[in-house]
Amino acid sequence: MTVQLCDIDKSNFYQVLDMRRPEGEEYVAPNSVSLAEAWLYGDEHTVHPFAIYDDDALVGFAMTHDDCNQRICHVWRILIPEEYVNHGYGSRTLELLAQKAKAAGMVRLRLSYVPGNAMAEHVYVKAGFTATGEIDDGEIVMERFLLESSDAFGLIEKRLGDDSGTTDIDDIDWDTL
Repeated sequence: MTVQLCDIDKSNFYQVLDMRRPEGEEYVAPNSVSLAEAWLYGDEHTVHPFAIYDDDALVGFAMTHDDCNQRICHVWRILIPEEYVNHGYGSRTLELLAQKAKAAGMVRLRLSYVPGNAMAEHVYVKAGFTATGEIDDGEIVMERFLLESSDAFGLIEKRLGDDSGTTDIDDIDWDTL
């Protein structure tokens, strides 16, 4: 399995658009809605739609939204068509999204799911996400920290030595670290 995230362009746009949700799937918006939302936010350069491929086979769709101020990457959508469910594509996609987010300087990966979507909850917990206790638009919010402890200590040292005026560890705004 060689899973990769690819940009959506002329060569795969209609394939992504034609991708169908699994039978009975009521939790994830159709790709037509997701691609329209990506277009709406295109000027901000913070929304990133991806085609998920296993070698040359299109096996899914994902979309993220970056909150650069908070250094959080939100997984907005993941859709795996029925014929590819339970093949590990969702888990592998989350790992690839975490790698992309970390490389872009994000410190957390967040997502949410509709209560009752046991499959999503299982995949997210298995991928290292934990519930934050927040509910957003009726959905349970989960997050995964992307930094190793050594990375976090480096950021703290940098923040204590920058020109923000922070000189005490108790004064650090942990949400923006």
